Amino acid sequence: MEINNQFITPMKPWDLSETGKLRNQKPQESEGAALFKDVFDSAVNNVKVTQTDVENKQYLLATGQLEDAHSLPIAESKAAISLSMMVTLRNKALTAYNELIKMNT
Repeated sequence: MEINNQFITPMKPWDLSETGKLRNQKPQESEGAALFKDVFDSAVNNVKVTQTDVENKQYLLATGQLEDAHSLPIAESKAAISLSMMVTLRNKALTAYNELIKMNT
């Protein structure tokens, strides 16, 4: 049985030294990665803003300065929903990452 070697090309050694290209290359941020980062930044900022609003309204209620008491439960609901959304985004991102890792093995 004769093996045709014209389709087999030898591998070239990688330069893994500190001066090599593979070690010094900075990863390029793609458009999709930037969008993904923006979505997470927005979710985190939304959680911070809604939680700050809740804390402010709780302080105002405790000191008797809150005129509309119904605004506190509304603010708490908004904060809970924004936190739930951020946790869901995190879980979906981890699931997608794990699926990508499984593809490589």
